[in-house]
Amino acid sequence: MSIFKQSIVAFAIFALGACSTPPQKPASQSIGDYTYTSEYIGWLIKQEMSDADITGLSIALVDDKNIIWAQGFGYADKQADIKATPDTVYNVGSVSKVFTATAAMQLAEQGMLDIDQPLQKYLPEFSIKSRFGDTHKITPRNLMTHHSGLPCNWVQGMIERHPGQFTEVVTAVKDEYTAYPTDYVFSYSNLGITLLGATVGKVGSTEYTQYMDTHLLSPLGMTHSKFATSTTSKSYDKGKEIEVMPMRDLPASGLNSSVSDIAHFMQMVLAAGKYNGRQILKPESLREMFKVQNADVQMDFDSKVGLGWMLNAVEIPRSGTVASHGGLTLNFHTLMVVLPEHKLGVVVMSNSTTAQSVVSKVAAETLRLALEAKRGIAQPAMVMTKVKSDLPAEGYTRAYEGYFDTFIGLLKVSGKPGDLHTEFMGQKFELILHEDKEVGVLFKLFGFIPFRIDALDDVRISIHKINGRDVLALKNNGQSMLIGEKLTPVAIPEQMLDYVGDYE
Repeated sequence: MSIFKQSIVAFAIFALGACSTPPQKPASQSIGDYTYTSEYIGWLIKQEMSDADITGLSIALVDDKNIIWAQGFGYADKQADIKATPDTVYNVGSVSKVFTATAAMQLAEQGMLDIDQPLQKYLPEFSIKSRFGDTHKITPRNLMTHHSGLPCNWVQGMIERHPGQFTEVVTAVKDEYTAYPTDYVFSYSNLGITLLGATVGKVGSTEYTQYMDTHLLSPLGMTHSKFATSTTSKSYDKGKEIEVMPMRDLPASGLNSSVSDIAHFMQMVLAAGKYNGRQILKPESLREMFKVQNADVQMDFDSKVGLGWMLNAVEIPRSGTVASHGGLTLNFHTLMVVLPEHKLGVVVMSNSTTAQSVVSKVAAETLRLALEAKRGIAQPAMVMTKVKSDLPAEGYTRAYEGYFDTFIGLLKVSGKPGDLHTEFMGQKFELILHEDKEVGVLFKLFGFIPFRIDALDDVRISIHKINGRDVLALKNNGQSMLIGEKLTPVAIPEQMLDYVGDYE
């Protein structure tokens, strides 16, 4: 999830949430004392679970080689009265991608896989059409960085009650087209990581699931974990149990695990690739995975991605590199975040569809407090102040009016000079033109009361012309990232209008 999305969700919840009293922060605390961290985050989790109607959630905090705190909240199985614990199993969704990338780097260490060679060298049966030139530029490296240009998904058979083998996609896409040129723009691709998993199995001379168990899960003592299309874990929507749909693409989203097991993986990462005396991954491989891979990609602005990891996507000020990956499925939400320079890590999992913003908020706040507890690095306080809505009527540019295709869906910016607005996750925001021609964001509580939020003061939105496209960028804390592209309205074919309506 992006910094912008996390921030907006957190602020909206802050404004509308419950007002019970949190634990009092001590005037001083000893370095390495995480008592207040666990007390405050435990209180926060209970508040957020109540507000968002979350049934079960588990969390684990790691400091170097030690699991500092691990706890479950709510229920793993509400009907059977089974409480959530650190060992409760959830589907971790896209956190699976970090494991697949780690396996690929293991093979690279052994000289069995060159991540800069064409993918077809290892999967000769793979082919896909392209309007942008040679597909031999698709490599394991740009699969791991989501710069391969491949489509996001091969949807046919992806989520169904009896999915086929994920390796079927290797040849299934032969008549499809790439979405972008390679190394042109960050474009998240489950398909790409699924192909990387097929490569891991083939190069490793075994089935993907067997390789992952033999070379990662078992050596890390992840006894509650396995890659599988289905899980026996329960899932809930506002307290009501819902069906858990199996998913075909194991390398991209098929890991079922617990926070206690993911904590073992983070311990290995924070210990330069070593776990229980065994070198799982070489330190230089980890350094490469945490290295910014897309610094020269113009369309990515300041957003950063490593090999398998998202970099600085979670905002933890003064923490150095922040490496993370989230997992979002129809049933579960997960976020794993590590601070390599401070040897801290957290993982949060939930079995509820309403937990996405809560998981992100809890993970970020846990690391902010843990960083203060371990290093004495305090975080800036969040301040919210009501302000008068006295916005300039002149100076707005029509460039910001219209429809934008963004990573959070279709956004419409509308209104009139002096009153441009948009909506995000059910909350209304007013857009304010600044002297630098960038647009600021003003949150409107209940949709009409303007509120100033200090953390939004630095948020700016701007339009840029890149390669003939009008693209929308967001700047926060001095960093810009691509969030979408402006669409030119076209006539809608009559047959498409038949699909207009509400769907569940």
